Amino acid sequence: MQLQLKKPICFFDLETTGINVAKDRIVEISILKVFPNGNKESKTWLVNPEMPIPAEVVAVHGISNEKVANEPTFKELSKEIYRMIKDSDLAGFNSDRFDIPLLAEEMLRADVDFDMKNMVSVDVQTIFHKMEKRTLEAAYKFYCDKNLDDAHSAQADTLATYEVLLAQLDRYPELDNDVKKLSEFTTRKQSLDFAGFIGVDKEDRPIFAFGKHKGKTVDEVMEKEPGYFGWILNADFPLYTKKVLTQLKLSKLNNKLS
Repeated sequence: MQLQLKKPICFFDLETTGINVAKDRIVEISILKVFPNGNKESKTWLVNPEMPIPAEVVAVHGISNEKVANEPTFKELSKEIYRMIKDSDLAGFNSDRFDIPLLAEEMLRADVDFDMKNMVSVDVQTIFHKMEKRTLEAAYKFYCDKNLDDAHSAQADTLATYEVLLAQLDRYPELDNDVKKLSEFTTRKQSLDFAGFIGVDKEDRPIFAFGKHKGKTVDEVMEKEPGYFGWILNADFPLYTKKVLTQLKLSKLNNKLS
């Protein structure tokens, strides 16, 4: 089975300092870029996270503070990484809920204006969970009959994720070999920001998906409680969430002026 592609797709995986999208940092990133003609390009970087890696996290992925001490920071790598992915769709394992949101945060911190307007994403974990409900190691064994010996190595996990998706397409004829349709299949719920704080209602209006204003439209809250916007901008929310809210506010102001 070969992926039917209209544009390149980048499979990627991150190893990080933890699982907090707003606070934690990347320590390793691996990208496998697959082109419509079947050619592949891969690259793996170790990254100095500019913060300590907790011992319990080192025990999972094996990347110590000493190992990354002399590696480039994400800001130093950001333009090279962005050049590799900017013309592509994205795919990963649990990528919609973790890897893409954290990558977006790192890009925005590095002053790269990253967004998904011209990209779709395929979360291979969601296909797996909808079809079989297991982990990446189990998925690799189940679909590819191979042992994932280097689990939690970004490069091994990235290659395994790509191979699992190809095997899923072989196994499930009801899955469309089309990245846009795979993206739709793997989307859990519609949200305007990666972290899921800003959703949409049945009329496609932006709504808050958390807190005291959960379910209310962003327009309504901004109209009745304008200070809420300022509170979010100054609080510990992901940068991409703040970017989306700022765009919504500017759009509303422009509509009033036009």
